[in-house]
Amino acid sequence: MAEILASDLTNGIVCDIGLPVEECGVRYNCRAYCLDGQILLVRPKLYLANDGNYRELRWFSSWKRLRELETYQLPECIREVTGQETVPFGDGYLSFEDTGVASETCEELFTPSAPHIGLSLGGVEIIANGSGSHHQLRKLNTRIELMQSATSKCGGVYMYANQQGCDGGRLYYDGCACIMVNGDVVAQGSQFSMKDVEVVTACVDLDAVSSFRGTISSLREQASQEPRTPSIAVKFKLSRPMNMANHFPSLPIKVRYHDPYEEIALGPACWLWDYLRRSGATGYLLPLSGGADSSSVAAIVGCMCQLVVKAVREGDKQVIADAIRMGNYRNDEVPESADEFAQRLLHTVYMGTENSSHATRDRAKRLAGEIGASHLNVNIDVVVKALLTLFESVFPGRKLRYKVHGGTQTENLALQNIQARIRMVIAFMLASLMPWVRSKPGFLLVLGSANVDEGLRGYLTKYDCSSADINPIGGISKGDIRAFLRWGALNLGYGTLAEVEGAPPTAELEPITVKYTQTDEIDMGMTYEELGMYGRLRKIFRCGPVSMFENLCIRWHGRLTPAEVAQKVKDFFKYYSINRHKMTTLTPSYHAENYSPEDNRYDLRQFLYNTRWPWQFRRIDQLVDKYETSMPEPLTEFRQHMQPTAAEAAAPNSTGLGVPAASSGIRRDSKGLPAEPVQTRRINTEAILSGCGVNPRKNMTKLSLQRFKAITNRNNLVKIRAPYAQIHGPTAFHHLGIKMWPPRISVAIL
Repeated sequence: MAEILASDLTNGIVCDIGLPVEECGVRYNCRAYCLDGQILLVRPKLYLANDGNYRELRWFSSWKRLRELETYQLPECIREVTGQETVPFGDGYLSFEDTGVASETCEELFTPSAPHIGLSLGGVEIIANGSGSHHQLRKLNTRIELMQSATSKCGGVYMYANQQGCDGGRLYYDGCACIMVNGDVVAQGSQFSMKDVEVVTACVDLDAVSSFRGTISSLREQASQEPRTPSIAVKFKLSRPMNMANHFPSLPIKVRYHDPYEEIALGPACWLWDYLRRSGATGYLLPLSGGADSSSVAAIVGCMCQLVVKAVREGDKQVIADAIRMGNYRNDEVPESADEFAQRLLHTVYMGTENSSHATRDRAKRLAGEIGASHLNVNIDVVVKALLTLFESVFPGRKLRYKVHGGTQTENLALQNIQARIRMVIAFMLASLMPWVRSKPGFLLVLGSANVDEGLRGYLTKYDCSSADINPIGGISKGDIRAFLRWGALNLGYGTLAEVEGAPPTAELEPITVKYTQTDEIDMGMTYEELGMYGRLRKIFRCGPVSMFENLCIRWHGRLTPAEVAQKVKDFFKYYSINRHKMTTLTPSYHAENYSPEDNRYDLRQFLYNTRWPWQFRRIDQLVDKYETSMPEPLTEFRQHMQPTAAEAAAPNSTGLGVPAASSGIRRDSKGLPAEPVQTRRINTEAILSGCGVNPRKNMTKLSLQRFKAITNRNNLVKIRAPYAQIHGPTAFHHLGIKMWPPRISVAIL
């Protein structure tokens, strides 16, 4: 602060700067208003964030004396620069010659009785909010709507500045600085950017604020009885007369919102770049299995490289310097293309076994090629067999067998875990040695690829490839990942992502036979859509087994009997409690979902539960006995997902915070049907395209869809016989615009 005040940065401009201040032995989170090398006011934060990801009370105390100011003795380093001995400290505002300016800091905007209400009623026209608000999928609209509401009810100018970038932890702060006037947005910064600093400006008409307030009778009445907040008079004008030639108010703009799929691409990509450039590493190593999760991580890194190359072309000096250092460029070279840059930064490895399929091996290789990554194909059977030989030498006569070969569940799990953990060891070995092998400096960070739903269920091996240095998708649901893959195939230029999305999720840790192919949802005993519902009820609504059972009986009323709902709830809590200990070692992950089970800070719960849940399960059984006979029999159209239940139909009207049973987080259309396909109701994209005479592997996905669209345009409506429609039931697949009604499918590209 002393350096800023000693410079000319505050000459002729009022600056609102955040800093910690200790007063009377108590540390406060403060805003300091400065002008012409002088401090005008130090305003401590009134309400602190102390839930979810935030622990402000660990460091600061809140200012309890509302509407009070006192005199603060400045530290010597400040006195030497400013010549001031003391400054006003407390809950007040600055009264300039032409307007009033006050602060509202971060969390205070979200509180029920926000400071901006009293300040606006007290005549303050400009409110500045220096914020540290993290990114979360579909969260930006909440911030924007709160600021619009603040200024549309009370009038005024709201200036919002937010951190942007990775701040050394699991959070990414997504910027989006903006300026509001009487409920209108007149300026908005970027939400995701490689820039360290971004400046957003607007010209506002203060007469519009006073005119707005003067026309509302109830506002005048409330303002006339509002207790006054103390002010500090400042002999300085913030405004100047309007010049219609070149100086007039900024016009309202349309708020820019990214689709959730774009957020998944851009947020983690910017977070990965910040992490990489600050960590001292020179790249990433990713175990790439050809499945949805690892492929989405690879695509995000590819997106990161695209953003870096774009910033380099725009002349961003900081990005250029970081890219040259991490890419080991020489002789004034800079990244010219995203795939060339990815070849230097991203190293992928497919670690196959005898259980791996040619399809996943091929997808991994082709995706790595599209991104530009350096790719390795490693067969790890020799290491697996070495460990099994060791086991058999310790226990002669004991030979482990898979379940499909007559082995027990214990043997089956052990054989799977051996493969999974070997992959983790090999990944870290390669990360430390790959730069040396290629005669390059530095080290690589290992990327993990377990999604939030698998973490919640514990569907991962402890210390397998889910164990890594960082994980960009650890806070993202499987449903969102699949939607991102479809989006990425068309918008990132990685066509193989469409094939990855169309394939059934499988760990490929068991032998594939004629009668058995391992798939994730069958292994888990629940669908990813169900897991998302369980996660939201558990975390957001704080449901235990009994209250979750009651809410799901409402949600699935007409589809499942109470006994069937009870079994699903019991299965979830059984596996959740058995595997909760895995959350204590979860790889640090990008925070993107409000039902994340991350144990380090966000979801602080015990990791040891009574896995039998005796009281809760007994109570559920009592409720089943009570309601089973009075509930109607489930209807076929509900069971086969041909129609939504009442709660599902209400989901489009749900905020996600009101009625738990209607708040699954699954995007649904106006009829309540899922707006995205789930595995239990999936039609393979290849099958649809092939049925219309289109080779989905030819010329990548973009060309396939263009040809598919041309066919539908030519024939107006394409109808094909679809036995799989009768198997899976009708649903809407909006990513291709395919709507099904048995026994035919009507196809149209939206």
